[in-house]
Amino acid sequence: MAVVIEMTTRRRSPSPLLTRMRDRSPGLGDGFMGGAVAAGLGLASFAVLVTLLWISSPYPDSGPGGAMHVAAALWLLAHGAELVRTDTLSGVPAPLGLPPLLLFALPVWLLHRAARDATDGGGGGGDEDDVEEDAEGVAHARLVSPRTAWVGVVLGYLAVAAPAALYAAGGVLRPSWVGTGLCVPLVAVVAAGAGVWSAYGRPGRPLRLLLGTLPSGVRPLVPGPDRRPGIAARAAAAGVAVLLGGGALLVVVSLVGHGATTQAGLLRLTEGWSGRFAVVLLCVALFPNAAVWAAAYALGPGFALGAGHAVGPLSSAPALLLPPFPLLAAVPEAGEGTPLHWAAGVVPLVAGVFVGWTVAKGAASGERGGTRPGGTRAAPWSAGRTARAAALASVMCAAVLAGLAALSGGPLGSAVLSRFGPQWWQVAAATLAWLGLLSIPTAVGARAWRCRTPGSKEPTIGEQWKKAADGAREQRRTRKGDGRGSFTHTGVAGIAGVAGGPEAARARGVDPSGDGGSGEGGGRTRRGASTADGTSVPHPPSPTPDALYAPYEYDALPDRDRDFEPYDFLPPDPAPGRYDTPAPPDRSSPPGTP
Repeated sequence: MAVVIEMTTRRRSPSPLLTRMRDRSPGLGDGFMGGAVAAGLGLASFAVLVTLLWISSPYPDSGPGGAMHVAAALWLLAHGAELVRTDTLSGVPAPLGLPPLLLFALPVWLLHRAARDATDGGGGGGDEDDVEEDAEGVAHARLVSPRTAWVGVVLGYLAVAAPAALYAAGGVLRPSWVGTGLCVPLVAVVAAGAGVWSAYGRPGRPLRLLLGTLPSGVRPLVPGPDRRPGIAARAAAAGVAVLLGGGALLVVVSLVGHGATTQAGLLRLTEGWSGRFAVVLLCVALFPNAAVWAAAYALGPGFALGAGHAVGPLSSAPALLLPPFPLLAAVPEAGEGTPLHWAAGVVPLVAGVFVGWTVAKGAASGERGGTRPGGTRAAPWSAGRTARAAALASVMCAAVLAGLAALSGGPLGSAVLSRFGPQWWQVAAATLAWLGLLSIPTAVGARAWRCRTPGSKEPTIGEQWKKAADGAREQRRTRKGDGRGSFTHTGVAGIAGVAGGPEAARARGVDPSGDGGSGEGGGRTRRGASTADGTSVPHPPSPTPDALYAPYEYDALPDRDRDFEPYDFLPPDPAPGRYDTPAPPDRSSPPGTP
């Protein structure tokens, strides 16, 4: 006896609470979790690095707890917070506020990614069998409110940063509460805001609100059309890239030139491969700082290696007794500057010319012209507007360099060690002077040269309209002057004209001129006309329906290989009564009906 098991595909409907949880959109809670995860990943990265160095160190001074305290303190230092070192020889706490710029990039990137992910909407995560419900949820997904995502990420990040700061306070490197309370929230707010702004397609409204204090003439130069950076912003970015790239090149060249000193410093500072590996990692983390210092050196103000010990291209004061750190081998020798030191001025010179050329390239093609296929080409900018764009690019570049100079320096102790790095206001003034004096004349001159170069100027929309209008006028003048139309009917006259040319057409009684002796009905055979042999040509038969609707051949343009102009595809209207085309037969009655 067979056993029948009753089965059904009916499923229980989910509870209303589960439905609401699945259909809800991510909001403040998801942003909070994203910010907390970003902070946790940053702390974990520093913890792993410090733990590996502690394990490989032949002389560990503390246990795993001390390594974790150092990792939390370094994570706060990466945000720009100042630390205080308590285990000094004199017993007086010494500040430590020189953050490696390469470590600063890690929390900024994590915050940016967390904010971008927090703005994504989506359906809930139900069962795999709920295809319709999942698909419908995805179709109706929406982005989270930017304010909600931003607040959630910032709160989640600070919720992890506060316990981390409290934990680091129990170690050797203790955070300064004033610096921690200012720098960590500032980094979180700015990086998360940039991530939300990027997730929403970089709208121009936030930039317009931030740039509301600028004059109306220079405001469009920063955001630019189509949500792209403006000409001034692109030129400023190019100037910053040239200055930092030139500074990095100066550091590398100086390290290679002092190769023996660099190698000796690496070997004398520590013993064992683990210690040297840690020194190399510290040099890599501080290399962006060295590039900024070298850019300040090339600009003229230079930098300080301790209070009262300035290093510049014109003169360098004797440096204080410093440890044989490899990067310090790139510092020029003390004394008066030589032509080799003055050659560093090539870096800001190239940066100023590059900024001016970038502005001139955009000014010669117009603000919106030449940017994308099919875009309308605007008229070139005036010299005054080009000069304003170059000046604004110089100001923006000076502001960026000043911020980097402020971040790249700081104290390494008290008294003589209280100042390391360049002064931000001196770097800003020198950058503005170099770029302002070089970029403005370069931009104006290059713009004039590009506008006067025949190969660089393309016809504008106005010129194309003018050319099209002139062509239409010429065609109308041709029709009125010689009486010839722009179209030739491919009926009897066309056949006669093709077979034998004009002479054969006259011999057959066809008027090749098109007036037919009567001034109308061009190309028609005259009644009773005689040919050359004296015979008369009978009246041509009535045109067939195919001949009545024979197409016209357009021969108004003799040069078929010329460039296409606007409205070339629209033939001009022929004058009334010039072709004498027979009227089409009455189609209401069948053929052959009288």
